[in-house]
This record gives sequence, structure tokens and C-alpha cells, in this order.
Amino acid sequence: EVHLVESGGGLVQPGGSLRLSCAASGFTFGNYDMSWVRQAPGQGRELVAVITSGGSTNYVDSVKGRFTISRDNAKSTVILQMNSLKPEDTAVYYCKARGWWGQGTQVTVSS
Repeated sequence: EVHLVESGGGLVQPGGSLRLSCAASGFTFGNYDMSWVRQAPGQGRELVAVITSGGSTNYVDSVKGRFTISRDNAKSTVILQMNSLKPEDTAVYYCKARGWWGQGTQVTVSS
């Protein structure tokens, strides 16, 4: 059975940082592209960042230069380092692999 478990969300002031982690199990992690998707209140889901099985990365324009996605295949973990956070980054952040989704972790950026 596939499990994707996110952690690291919380409340942070504008300009602050958070590090999201997603622990994966139940599939051959290193063979899959991994992504982070977010959903802000009242809005649809938005693909934030992707890291391929080969380690290539891509980001939505709004987070380029502020967010970094990385993976540790030995630990079956994908990380989203978020710096210079803005109120508009407030959302539930989900870890995704193909058709599998985690339960999400809330990120709130507010003073």
C-alpha cells in the first residue's frame, strides 16, 4: 500500500522559511517523479514544484528563486524548502507521485 506523509507545515511570518518533508513508502521511490501541489482557500490545485527521477527540477513561476525541491532516494523522502514566504503562499501543500497523494500539510503565512 502506498503512503505519502507530509510534515513541516505551520504558521510563519512573511519573509520566513519552512521546510516541508514527504515520506514515501509502498512503491519504488527512486523510479518516480515527485511533486508538490498546493491548494489555497477557494482556489484550485496548483503544481508548485517537480523533481524527476533523474533529479531535474521545475517550478511554477511564482516560487522560482524562493522554493527548492530535493529528494533523498535512500530515505524515500522529498523536501520542499520554502524561503521568503509571502501571504499568497498560504495553502494546503500536498506531496504527489503519479496518481498518489498525501493528506496535505497546512502552510499559513501571516503577520
